Amino acid sequence: MVSILAQYCINVSNIDRAIEFWEGVIGIPVQNRTDLGTIQEAVLQSAAGGSRLQLAQHDDIPGPVDMGTAMWKLYVNTDDCQALYDRAIAAGCESVSAPARTERWPVTVAFVKDFDGYLVEFVEYHEGTPQGVPDPKTVGHSPT
Repeated sequence: MVSILAQYCINVSNIDRAIEFWEGVIGIPVQNRTDLGTIQEAVLQSAAGGSRLQLAQHDDIPGPVDMGTAMWKLYVNTDDCQALYDRAIAAGCESVSAPARTERWPVTVAFVKDFDGYLVEFVEYHEGTPQGVPDPKTVGHSPT
């Protein structure tokens, strides 16, 4: 038996604003959108592969997304951590931590909160990604 993590679905307060962040800022394109009446959905995935992200706006749940304590953060691998961080801050995201190279692993990381308050970690690998993970430095270019 083989199992593969395939798709993650997160609630958002405004689907168009969430798409503005994930597609417009991060550069992960929308693959499809679905209108289920009281739920608006969009699925995004990089052309380079990796997992899909599904955004869901529940029209019958008013107000901001309740983060609770179950989810900690979302990771985005990038070929240029500083440039992606700068784009996110320019778009109005909250800075949590500016890009910094770690001593423990050969990566540069930065943290922002997106428009719904999700903690997003940008990761730039300096010695290649783990096996099975697409490497942004070899499969494409960051959005400009």
